[in-house]
Amino acid sequence: MRIISGLHKGKKINEPKDIKTRPLKDLTKESIFNIINHSNKFKIDIKKSKILDLFSGVGSFGIECLSRGAKNVVFIENYQKVLPVLKRNLDNLKNIENYEILEKDIYDLNTFENLDDKFEIIFLDPPYKDKNSKLLLNRIISNDLLNKKGIIIIHRHKNEKEIFPNSLKIIEEKNYGISKILFLTCLN
Repeated sequence: MRIISGLHKGKKINEPKDIKTRPLKDLTKESIFNIINHSNKFKIDIKKSKILDLFSGVGSFGIECLSRGAKNVVFIENYQKVLPVLKRNLDNLKNIENYEILEKDIYDLNTFENLDDKFEIIFLDPPYKDKNSKLLLNRIISNDLLNKKGIIIIHRHKNEKEIFPNSLKIIEEKNYGISKILFLTCLN
């Protein structure tokens, strides 16, 4: 796994030794950023964006955003077997300090309430077995975390049937191997 583009292009991203963590594959990550950069369905400029990376794992998505010049990235991860890898990967990015790691349970009610910013991109990469996407999306909406023209990107198993809050709509969906990527936006 490597950083695809930007300031740290080509730099290796350490992978977890734990088999429960499923890092975002380079091909899928590259496809996500191609859609972000070239979609006519939304306009996001990474360099002007604040990013919320939920279920960060080793940080592959958020680190790619940092390398591409994101304004700020908030990583939320609490799995103790992957946190040291995430921290090591971020430490390897010399002179980058525009990030924060929150070692919190995403399902804790207070986790989102303590976030002061609105985000242009919110990335969710929960374990495939996790069935709580709708709950998280409702909390994102109720805590007003998504910027008005922002997007939510969800990485799921391609066979997973998602139920989304009525205030969100899918604007793009792509399959890559056994996974799918969904791009959502708020209706209002």
